[in-house]
Parts: sequence; C-alpha cells; structure tokens
Amino acid sequence: MSKTKKRMYLNAFEMSCAAFQSHALWRHPDDNTPGYKDIEYWTHLAKVLEKGNFDAVFIADVLGVYDVYKGSRDPAIRSGMQVPANDPAFIVPIMASVTKYLGFGLTASTTYDHPYTFARKMSTLDHLTKGRIGWNVVTSYLNSAAKNIGLDTQTSHDERYERADEYMEVVYKLWEASWEDDAVVIDKEKGVYTDPSKVHDINHDGKYFQVPGNHICEPSPQRTPVIFQAGASSRGRAFAADHAELVFVSSPSLEKTKNIVSTFREDVLKSGRPADDVKVLTTVTPIVAPTVEEAEAKLEDYQQYIDHEGALALVSGWTGIDLAELDPTQKVEYIENDAMRSILQGFAGMTVNEIAEKVALGGLGELIVGDPEQIADKLEEWMDYADIDGFNIVYSITPGSFEDFVELVVPVLQERGLVRTEYEEGTFRNNLFGRDQLKEDHPAKQARKQVVGELITQY
Repeated sequence: MSKTKKRMYLNAFEMSCAAFQSHALWRHPDDNTPGYKDIEYWTHLAKVLEKGNFDAVFIADVLGVYDVYKGSRDPAIRSGMQVPANDPAFIVPIMASVTKYLGFGLTASTTYDHPYTFARKMSTLDHLTKGRIGWNVVTSYLNSAAKNIGLDTQTSHDERYERADEYMEVVYKLWEASWEDDAVVIDKEKGVYTDPSKVHDINHDGKYFQVPGNHICEPSPQRTPVIFQAGASSRGRAFAADHAELVFVSSPSLEKTKNIVSTFREDVLKSGRPADDVKVLTTVTPIVAPTVEEAEAKLEDYQQYIDHEGALALVSGWTGIDLAELDPTQKVEYIENDAMRSILQGFAGMTVNEIAEKVALGGLGELIVGDPEQIADKLEEWMDYADIDGFNIVYSITPGSFEDFVELVVPVLQERGLVRTEYEEGTFRNNLFGRDQLKEDHPAKQARKQVVGELITQY
C-alpha cells in the first residue's frame, strides 16, 4: 500500500495518428487505430475516460516525418510510425462536446507557431471547452519539420529554449495582461460591447518577436491554459521549473525515473517555486486482464504484432542518431546534438536490440502486466519510490487498453483512495489544483503586472 494517500493524476496519452507508441499493433484484429480520422473514435474515447475520472487526454503531436533511420522516411511511413497524422486541435471541441469535466492537453510548438495567432487559438479552445484546455509546450526536434517550415536546418537545442522563453513572455502578456477582467460590458443601451480603456496593447519588442497590439480574444475562463511540459534535458528542466504546472518524464527504468524526478524538484526550488507547485507524471503501458494468466496471454498475443524497425525509426528520430548504422549488439552512447537529449541519456548503455525491444510495445512507457490488483500495486510503487504524482497511460491497442484500465484498474485505485470518484466543478485547472487561474507568483502574473503597471498605450 501507498506510504501517503496523495491523489493520483491520470492522463490518457494519445495522438491523432496511426501507430503512436506501440508500433504496428494497428495490425491487431481488436485495434481501431484507423479510427483516428473519425469523430466517433474521439467521442467514444472521451466518454470512456470521463467515466474513469481521468484528469485529461494528453494529445501528442509532431510536424515532421521520422526520416533519420536509414536516412529515409520509408520505414516510418511503411509502419505507420506517427504518420499519417492529423492536427490535434480540431479533436478537442469534438471530445469536449460529449464531456463536462475531462481536460485536454494540446501539444503545440514554440518554434513553428507564432505566439500572436497561437494565443488566439488557445483562448478560443478555452472558451469552447469552458476552461478545460491545457498546453503541452514543446520546442520540436525533427529536422524534417524545420525544412518543411522553410528553415535550412533545425534551430539548435538551447536556442529553441531561448526562443521559447520569449514566446512565453508574449503569450502571457496577451492572455493575462491585454484585457482587464471587466473589459467586456455588453451594454445594449449605450451600444458598448467592450470598454476600450480596459483593453491594452502589449508593446512587445524582443529578439524573436514583435507584437505591438492587443490580444484579439476576450479573457477565457482560465486566461492562460494549464501549462504542460516534457523537457528533461538540463535546459528543458530549467524551462519547466519556471513555467510548468504538470511535467512529464519518461525513462526506461524506475531508478532512472527517481533520479530525474529528484533533480527536477531541486530545479523547481531553485527557480523560487515550491516543489509541489509542479506535478510530475511518468509514462506507463499497462496490460491488464481479470487474471494474471489472461494478462500474460494478452501480452504474448500483442508481441506477435510488434515492429522493431518502426520502433527504431522512432528512436532514431527522437535521438538524431541513425541506429541502422550501429551493430544491433552495440551499446548506444550519449552524444550532444539538437534532438531530444533526455531520451538519448535514458537509452545510454542499452544495445540497439534492447532499445528496439523496449520501445516496440509501449514506447518509453514502463510495461506493466497483471491483474487489476497487481497493476494498482505497481502504480503505487512508482508513486512511492520515484516521488511521482501520476501517470500518462499509454495504450497497446485502442480503445481497448483504455476500456480495460477504466473497467478493471480504476475501481481498485478508487477503493484505495488514490483516484477520485467524482470531479470538481469548474475549469481544468480547478480540477487539478483547486483554482481557475495561475497562482499570483507565476511568471504569467508578473507579465500582467508589467503591462498594466507601465500604463502602456491603450487601444
């Protein structure tokens, strides 16, 4: 049993694409991955997750093709490795329309989306969902995406974060400072929809962005979406420590996860925030059935469909290293490049064969197999030992893995007092933290004080 009864945060880890984390299990007869193109797929999933009191569906995304492995895009395309992939923003209102409480973590890049237009998109989604939108802040890592956006090559790793820091400053000013709470009056008698004196230009003139005017949207229920972040490099951790409310970590082992979490919590304290201001979640892939024997049979069944080449295409894209050029028994060493440094650090010391086997079923998620009680025990062990706050649940087959988890594991977790039995009313942030908007000591609130306090030009 758990040492403490802190509540367990649960997100479903999804992507609007073909093969996401468990490669080639789209071939399984019970899998409906091709349904990612259909409204019915997403409405059904949303209802399942809300029934299970999940906090959110965390929607990953990429803008490029994994073309590092063998110097070609073909292995990824052939195996459906996160391609084809649709824009995740459009599925959020669809899922919101059939749920009341489920949150949505939308992945979007500070490298390729302009902050002015992006701020409008997120405010719109926050309005349409009645305050249930979150933003997974990424800086992007695929060179193929950079080239298709018009760059010669990917921006360097640390510069992407420098740009991201300024990006956050801009969107914070737009969301938090441009419109006062009572700017919109809708006075039909006087013919005044909005009081112009309460709408402020942000006058941002920086190294990467120039945004002189005001936010085009009125304040949404949360103003700033819930901030997610998954960077685990030293630069990524510093960024997350400054900005994030939910942080995701992924590592091949429990011990490495513990070390990552411990280091990150120290980073949060150094940034001037209380360590528990940021909730840390890790990725797991549960395979559950009513009995141990049935769960093990399910695992054996799934293993018939995995695709090692698709897995290596994904890892090569993540790390920027063409694993096809290495001997399958060769151990991978850490080298510093402009891809996902934390992923490469996690795989350092493993052979190519070991990486392929590890990633092929469940991606970076720890694979846990058993009956409902065993799965719950394992999740508690991770919370206790690694000091994490919850999990991104990865599916093997969809939607079956989520249905199994909700029907079999969630009731056990609820009996143990780890997962709530009902939601709080209000916004996504309120369900997570008991407040609708960011804390006053968050950098976003400082941006608000800066803009309004300087009495900048009003529209």
